[in-house]
Amino acid sequence: MISLNDKTALVTGANRGIGKEIVNSFLAHGAKKVYLAVRNLESTIELEQKYGNKVVSVYLDLSIPETVAELAKEVQDVDVVVNNAGVLTLTSPLDANVETVFKKELEVNVFGLLRMARAFTPALERNGGGVFVQINSIASIIGGKTFGTYSASKAASYSFTQSLKECMKPKNIRVISVHPGPIDTDMGAEAGMKDIAEPATVVSEGIIKALENGSFHVFPDKMAKEFGKDYMPYAEKYIEIN
Repeated sequence: MISLNDKTALVTGANRGIGKEIVNSFLAHGAKKVYLAVRNLESTIELEQKYGNKVVSVYLDLSIPETVAELAKEVQDVDVVVNNAGVLTLTSPLDANVETVFKKELEVNVFGLLRMARAFTPALERNGGGVFVQINSIASIIGGKTFGTYSASKAASYSFTQSLKECMKPKNIRVISVHPGPIDTDMGAEAGMKDIAEPATVVSEGIIKALENGSFHVFPDKMAKEFGKDYMPYAEKYIEIN
């Protein structure tokens, strides 16, 4: 339904992992330009050397609201915004530091999403409507012993993503909720899932397919697809009904 040809995108956390592969896939599928929104501007040198003026590195820290607002003022020509950046700290709900960890994850994974949505909705609408992609997780649907805070933060971001779908629809902005399982990234390795992880390209190409077929939910890898197979009958009845 939506082609990336001649479109301008912005990807948070674009310097590595899933974000980096999203950049690669978007440009391979015809995007005109991709803004690389990162905390460390030196971390995108490889992408800049590879793509030249097709990529533009811009500073963003989702935990600092002012940087989101400033970026939205600077970047006015976006058609697709991908909120990919997130944080994970392995923590049990019974650990002494659980509240500290949870607050940090909420700041980036939840409030970061809300800041990005509020900041970039006006530009997307002004440019004729577009797409807002949120990278959630299968952890937004099921919790676990050592990533309970991460699951809780992603459950909140998933809930907000559903709300954003309804809020942005009248503005001609599509919302896509992506739910990867174990992916071969630094975060995946930190979670102890490297042995079963799949390449980040499955996520980026899953987004491309969703842009083309109009899907709201994306379950890109094998484990995620297993979750999706059982979850989607519920989602289609209650979440995607509109």
